[in-house]
Formats: sequence, structure tokens, C-alpha cells
Amino acid sequence: MHKRFIFFLSISTLSLAGFAFLLRPPLNAGEKEQPLPPKNTKFSVNETDSELKKKMTPIQYKVTRENGTEPPFRNEFWDNHAPGIYVDLISGKPLFSSLDKFDSGTGWPSFTKALDSQAVVEKKDGSHGMIRIEARSASSDSHLGHVFDDGPKPTGQRFCINSAALRFIPSEKLAEEGYPELAKAFEKEKDKP
Repeated sequence: MHKRFIFFLSISTLSLAGFAFLLRPPLNAGEKEQPLPPKNTKFSVNETDSELKKKMTPIQYKVTRENGTEPPFRNEFWDNHAPGIYVDLISGKPLFSSLDKFDSGTGWPSFTKALDSQAVVEKKDGSHGMIRIEARSASSDSHLGHVFDDGPKPTGQRFCINSAALRFIPSEKLAEEGYPELAKAFEKEKDKP
């Protein structure tokens, strides 16, 4: 009888957890969905913070320049499954690949590693009464998110990144967007049986 109860309790808990991840949390009172800038909006590392603030959405600015965090499950890339790369919103520097993306169930895009370890700087972060490892873009000094040691193999790391700090480039547009060397990795992936 005891084993059946534990089994039932386990199944119930997993079912509730699954529903929680499937449902988008409601907006808080007064909170609005964040608009995205036009797709052709380009930013530059040469722009001042005040110039960036005029061009960015409030959440993009809050995340990249004020070390903020966007809401889980209500951001652009948390459930993006398309092949491609994620680049720094401001500099355009390649940061992450969909080949290293996984569903962490957290509501934010999660990756096992950066495309180039030199492109992402890891810093100790003692904010909010916690000790964490912050991930920042080396090229624009933008806050990206945090790195945790609870990711899958082979790295065991989870780069939990804010969509608002990224721009996604689909694999079929990599060459025309100026990333032909990264397109080759996706061509190889297509050729796999």
C-alpha cells in the first residue's frame, strides 16, 4: 500500500510540474507584453547607452545594460527550435548555437556551451543575496544571463540566457548575414542520417 501511495504521489507531482511548464504564466497587474523592435533594427557597440535606450525595447535595455532578467516563458526564444545561431544583440558577435540548445524547463533559452569561450565572459555575481556566475558578452559588455552547473552532458553546464540580449539568425540565412563559416556546421548536421 505504501509503495502505491508513493507511486501515485510521484505521478501526480510530475503531472502538475508538466502542466506548470506548458502554461504561460499570466501577466502581473499592470505588466504588458514587451514589443519587439523592427526586425531590421541594428545596434552598435559604438552607440552610447542613451542612444541604445532610444532604439531598444524596455526589456532589451533592462537586460543588457541594467543586468535585468526577462520573465520566463514570455520571451522570444525560450521555445525556439529552429536551427541557427544566437548573436549578441548589440555587436552581432556569435554567442550560441541551436546545436547546443536544450529545453531546461526554466522558460529561458538554455545552452550547454558558448560557440566561442572567448565571446562569453563569466563573472562572479553576488546580487539578490545569491552567489552565481554571470554570463556577459565580451564584445559589448552586455548582461546575457547566468551559468549553472546543472546542465546535461557533455559539459554539465547550463547557460541560462535572456532572449532580450540575443538576435537569432536561422541557419539558411547565415551566409547572407555574414556568418558563412558557421553555416557549414548546419550543412553537416543535415547530412547526418
